[in-house]
Amino acid sequence: MSKFVLATLGTHGDLNPYVAVGLGLQQRGHDVTVATCNSYQGRIESLGLHFSPLRPDLNLIMKVPETAALGNDLQTGTEYILKTLVLPRLREMYDDLLSACEGADLLVIHSVLFAAPLVAEKLDIPWTSVILSPGIFLSAYDPPLLPPIAWFHRLRHLGPIPHRLLFRFVDRVTRRWMRPVHDLRKQVGLPPSSKNPVRDGMLSPYGTLGWFSPVVGPPQPDWPAKTTATGFVYYDAALTGPRDQALSDFLASGAPPIVFTLGTAAVTVADDFYRVSLDVARKGGWRAVLLTGDDVRNQFETADLPDSVFVTPYAPYSELFCRAAAVVHSGGIGTTAETLRAGVPMVIVPHHSDQPDNAFRAQRLGMGRVIPRGQYTVDRGIKELRCLLEDPGCLARAKSIAQEIRQEDGIARACDELEKHAQR
Repeated sequence: MSKFVLATLGTHGDLNPYVAVGLGLQQRGHDVTVATCNSYQGRIESLGLHFSPLRPDLNLIMKVPETAALGNDLQTGTEYILKTLVLPRLREMYDDLLSACEGADLLVIHSVLFAAPLVAEKLDIPWTSVILSPGIFLSAYDPPLLPPIAWFHRLRHLGPIPHRLLFRFVDRVTRRWMRPVHDLRKQVGLPPSSKNPVRDGMLSPYGTLGWFSPVVGPPQPDWPAKTTATGFVYYDAALTGPRDQALSDFLASGAPPIVFTLGTAAVTVADDFYRVSLDVARKGGWRAVLLTGDDVRNQFETADLPDSVFVTPYAPYSELFCRAAAVVHSGGIGTTAETLRAGVPMVIVPHHSDQPDNAFRAQRLGMGRVIPRGQYTVDRGIKELRCLLEDPGCLARAKSIAQEIRQEDGIARACDELEKHAQR
């Protein structure tokens, strides 16, 4: 038996894969601790996993409307989260992880935990880096769509050279952000490092796991050494939570609906997304399910809703999407993965971070359409949904991709690889 510490910060989309793998390791007889936001403690412990608090609590911080708006800005959101919310709390993160990793055989980390490699170095324990979205690798052969310079993505057809030059520039810029990491190394008695903590410094020499499907992110020649794409790692409340009988009755009462959701991050900055979506369903003549989250700004009066529309804060994607005609969502990698597994078309309205790149990859597979956030209108929504639903080729591709993805066992592959890393 080995002791694993799985460390992550963020929304449920950042947490769920670590829970899935943690449960998989636990079933194999290992001791598993999930180090994450304090607001997740009850959920982690209810699953029988050990919990260790990890600051900052990004789950709570990102529920503050003003903070959520800044963090979900397409142009500057990632920079804001790193420079304003994460890096100033680096010493707290280090201290929390140092405590959590006592006696650990392997530390498994999310890509924003800049203190984690320092903890592993200080304690002399192996660590594994995890990438949830393929675009994080910044491959010049399969370049990501980066929101601040989205126009540059059009140069991908010229080969890898333009993006190699771009990524050198990105390296220079982000190195300036990372001075707090180098300062922390000095504070805790570690030698200086020439690595950029937000790039090569976050990729483990022991190995990196991409917890996504090669269907979406095929392996590239410039990926880091010892990288394995395991397949998607799925988990949602369908494994533990009760079913909503009212929703089940609605689904059984008519044609498959269109599902509209903004996941667990963009839902806090929905603006008029749900009201536009309601009109898309009404005027398009579709039944619909709206997953609105807990934000009161997203709620509807019952009198405003036709019988053809069902509104609920949340429903397990694994149970709902497979009974949908299509899904309209913001492009989070977890929601994208569930839609791919369900084998239904998707319209993506990207809000921040990796979502534009995830949207591009779904569109490249031939089963998705993309609407820029500021252009999501009733007419545009109806147009894109009809293009998907009336295209037999799109529906066939969606089913074929789903079949391929369902044959992957991402959790088992991830557990296999982590056991190897721990043994080394």
